[in-house]
Amino acid sequence: MAKKVVATLKSKDGSNMYTRVIKAVKSPKTGAYSFEEKIVNKDTAMDFFK
Repeated sequence: MAKKVVATLKSKDGSNMYTRVIKAVKSPKTGAYSFEEKIVNKDTAMDFFK
């Protein structure tokens, strides 16, 4: 599946300005970690982790 996402993000129409970001989020109720995943613009990728 990762190959499909990477191929989609690197198309010829200039959409290679996007990246896939993943962060671990700890549940306040159980303490277990889950992963949040998004496809965002490269310029705003660091805002996703704040």
